[in-house]
Amino acid sequence: MKIRVLSYNIHRAIGFDRRFAPERIVEILSEHDADIVLLQEVDEGVPRSRELELAKELSEALGYPHYVMGHNVSVKKGWYGNATLSRFPILRERNIDLTIGQRKRRGCQHSTIEVKSSSGKTYPLEVFNLHLGLSAKERQKQAGVLCRSKEYEDLDKDAACLIGGDFNDWRSLLRSLFIEGLEFQCATDKESKTGSPKAIKTYPSFSPRGGLDRIYYRGGLRLLSAKRCRYKLSKIASDHLPIITEFELFD
Repeated sequence: MKIRVLSYNIHRAIGFDRRFAPERIVEILSEHDADIVLLQEVDEGVPRSRELELAKELSEALGYPHYVMGHNVSVKKGWYGNATLSRFPILRERNIDLTIGQRKRRGCQHSTIEVKSSSGKTYPLEVFNLHLGLSAKERQKQAGVLCRSKEYEDLDKDAACLIGGDFNDWRSLLRSLFIEGLEFQCATDKESKTGSPKAIKTYPSFSPRGGLDRIYYRGGLRLLSAKRCRYKLSKIASDHLPIITEFELFD
């Protein structure tokens, strides 16, 4: 059973030209046709985005039958946060508060998705969609909050699990925690000329210098491919590029 998973910080569908243009996000996502889409910086009811429910608008425009929205930040009018779109049923969703002290509110959306093959066989998939802070110390604390959360601690260690989103981890300081501490693998690492892992660069979109958008995985998942979007429109539609991965699910 193969699935395509895409992660994308859409910057509220406001591009480098400062134009609110959700149709550009729709075109980019349509180009990749992922089974599961992890979105960050998604507005709901905010004037700057015409008070639209962006998660709902995008899911309907793209034909995703299932979506969930997690509110992280409350603004004067409306909210924004993370959203997950899925071709498969989302059995449950929880939003984990990752806010540290008085810093900007952050969160991680946990969804349990029932992936069904053409033969009718089902595979439960645990998906964590997060957006971490700008400070290294803040991100380390947020990773600790996630690891100690009931949603994460209740998982079977062998369960198929993805943790993806905007990690803001310029220097890959969290890599050892996820790989050595939590026994994940990083789908979005490529081998450098020296043989050491190097994150696929996704930020800023017009000339990527940092690998901020990542997907870690473990359990019944085998990585088949990983790449960043090279679609011309993606250089202006958001300040991040989407990252696209393909996995095989197995028992």
